Amino acid sequence: MEYNEKHISWSAIVAFPLVESDSKVLDGTDEEKVSVAIWTTTPWTIAANKAILVNPDFRYSLLQTQSHGRILIEQSRIDYLKSLLKEEVTILKDTIPGDILTKARYRHPLLSPDSPPQPILAADFVTSDTGTGLVHCAPGHGMEDYLVCQKHGIKPFSPVDDLGRYTSEAIPGSDLAGKPVLDEGNRLMFDMLSNAKVLLAKEKYAHKYPYDWRTKQPVIVRATAQWFAGVEDIKTKATAALQNVKFHPEQGLSRLQSFVNGRNEWCISRQRSWGVPIPALYDRETGEPLLTKDSVNHIIGVFKEHGTEIWWRPSDEKVDNEIWVAPQYRNNGKIYEMGKETMDVWFDSGTSWKIIEENIERSPSEPLADVYLEGSDQHRGWFQSSLLTYIASQSGSNKAKAPFRNVITHGFVLDEKNRKMSKSLGNVVSPEEIINGNFQGTKVQSGFRVEPGVDTLRFWVASSDYTKDVSVGVTNLKHVLNSVLKIRNTVKYLLGNLHDWDGQHVPYNSLLKIDKYALYQLYELNATVRAAYDENNFSKGNLTSQISSY
Repeated sequence: MEYNEKHISWSAIVAFPLVESDSKVLDGTDEEKVSVAIWTTTPWTIAANKAILVNPDFRYSLLQTQSHGRILIEQSRIDYLKSLLKEEVTILKDTIPGDILTKARYRHPLLSPDSPPQPILAADFVTSDTGTGLVHCAPGHGMEDYLVCQKHGIKPFSPVDDLGRYTSEAIPGSDLAGKPVLDEGNRLMFDMLSNAKVLLAKEKYAHKYPYDWRTKQPVIVRATAQWFAGVEDIKTKATAALQNVKFHPEQGLSRLQSFVNGRNEWCISRQRSWGVPIPALYDRETGEPLLTKDSVNHIIGVFKEHGTEIWWRPSDEKVDNEIWVAPQYRNNGKIYEMGKETMDVWFDSGTSWKIIEENIERSPSEPLADVYLEGSDQHRGWFQSSLLTYIASQSGSNKAKAPFRNVITHGFVLDEKNRKMSKSLGNVVSPEEIINGNFQGTKVQSGFRVEPGVDTLRFWVASSDYTKDVSVGVTNLKHVLNSVLKIRNTVKYLLGNLHDWDGQHVPYNSLLKIDKYALYQLYELNATVRAAYDENNFSKGNLTSQISSY
């Protein structure tokens, strides 16, 4: 994901009517119903509303408005509401505790008046910096909403399909079904709220919003059924096994440990049209999955005979059951469909140690691999999935081992402005461009054109600290090129001093003290460089950086 700091959304303030009996308790009269003024920056998710969130520590006020009746709002946001309504507002009751509101219920303004009342819940992440101090809650479209509703037994509801369009479950009887939620569906939602006379105000709102890094388009969040692998029971063994692993850089240990300790389960399914399929079958009528040992072994047999591509071939209902359903499940009166989920590529690649285990002879006490080498993002990916799957395979062992002896982590190559390289930005610098002189970092000296060339590229690599992100561009390659030219000129000067040497070695005892000292420094340099390379600390072992210290 990328985050657009200047994304423009339409925010909305919507009146959600309280259940009549609860209105009377808050109002103290029987004159008029009361509504709570909720605020949202994703109006399209109102179709998935299941609760309203308030901060129990806030104080709320009951207002009388000319156009929208009696409205509840957080007391510090009254002026904000007045500026939007542009009408006179009277305060009927002040300082209503937020925890009192959690005893009230409301009805969704776009559903039937006979629809079941919905709860008002407490959430300390509700703020009064923006909005109204009351937030509409859609547990199918936000992690915080999901977690709050989970505590109260409210299931997530997401009436949006895989194409980002409303399903028929979105406000039954409306025209939302089939509409893309971010444009046409959003506009239609505003029309529906306005027609129901519950849209108090709307305005454009600039805020940080997630974008797909490839298409540069905004994304939506929705809850979907997934497959998870539980890892809570092996976390202690996994972190203990890491104590025998050497990390370079050393902070990789604490980073990997924190990811392991912070995870109770791993979502192993993905909704993609490529990858290794998860061998699950589903009851066409109930959606109940079939994923037993017998069923999986049967499907593996089909793959061995026909290849994995057969999973994606279209076939009729009868053939599906004859091929994919194990014999013991074929006569249970159910019709099964193949699942379309694929395995998370990290979890899938995390079992690559199995190939080594089955094909390479080694002592049982030795780790499977001497080195695992990858980018810094793999502490939450391949490093972790390799560790967890390998530890899980040692379920009978009290002292489990990690699959690797060393973990080496590298950073990423960025452009000159420290941005990630991507085709869409057009900022990719390839090694061939530098080697072949097609790059912009050429330099003119003494009337001769000097191309960066392969030596410049090699020197840049050798002098970079690979454990961190490194940038490449015109400016730093010019500096590198200057260093390469200085080294060449220095070597030429030193070689020039040997023009009259007869090729005979001088005995050590016949050397001058300054020559002996030079040899000592050469010995120290050699030892330092070798030690650095033994520790995979290549930038420290760079000859030019070491020579400069002598």
